[in-house]
Amino acid sequence: MMSIEIHALTGIPDVKAEDDLAQFIVTSMAEANLTLRDNDIFVIAQKIVSKAEGQTIHLTDITPSERAEEIAHRTNKDPRKIEMILRESRKILKIRDASDNNEGTIITLHNLGFVSANAGIDESNLDGVGDLLLLPRDPDNSARTLRENIHSLTHKSPGIVISDTFGRPWRLGQVNVAIGLAAVPALIDLTGQNDAWGNRLNVTKPAFADELAAASGLLMDKQTKSPVILFRGLNWQPSDSQINDLLRPKKEDLF
Repeated sequence: MMSIEIHALTGIPDVKAEDDLAQFIVTSMAEANLTLRDNDIFVIAQKIVSKAEGQTIHLTDITPSERAEEIAHRTNKDPRKIEMILRESRKILKIRDASDNNEGTIITLHNLGFVSANAGIDESNLDGVGDLLLLPRDPDNSARTLRENIHSLTHKSPGIVISDTFGRPWRLGQVNVAIGLAAVPALIDLTGQNDAWGNRLNVTKPAFADELAAASGLLMDKQTKSPVILFRGLNWQPSDSQINDLLRPKKEDLF
């Protein structure tokens, strides 16, 4: 029987700018009597990475543009938040106007290439009222740096996935997805292999990093502050994958 272990690390303190996430994780492992292994994988919530990197913006420091004011009027959102959405985005893909006193919806193409609501800008799980949290500037680099720092402390080299919560087209609800990688394969290409019935697989490429991120959401409880999830027992090989490997090229976008 195949099985894996999934552990939610506890005791991670509230993260502030310039905090040492690697040390927090190693300390939490020790407190849980867990010894790190090279084939372990950590899935880490984007929020604590962004906080450690100082990606918090105060609304009082933002002056909204004329366009931000216009969109804010349509969507019933704070124009200062709209301004940051515009700055963080290559393009606004869709705007749904506010209705019945409910805020509207803004779908963007983030500067990093992600399609999501509000350019991934978050207001939840923040200490300061009126603060906004942006995505890391380079999530892949954030993941690589964290892996290197953990190696320096433990002489082990786990895989790292940085995750964030996205909505999904055509389906309700949100799931965690990968937005940054270090060593973990983005995709596992099974093309050319056979299934259990001997049929050749022609297009099968499981999104391994996204599967890990989604599974982490089962334990990454926002109320109990569990931003780091350890996966153990998976069969995987280190890879030089980048998060862009999971982004569908524009020429393949049918919508």
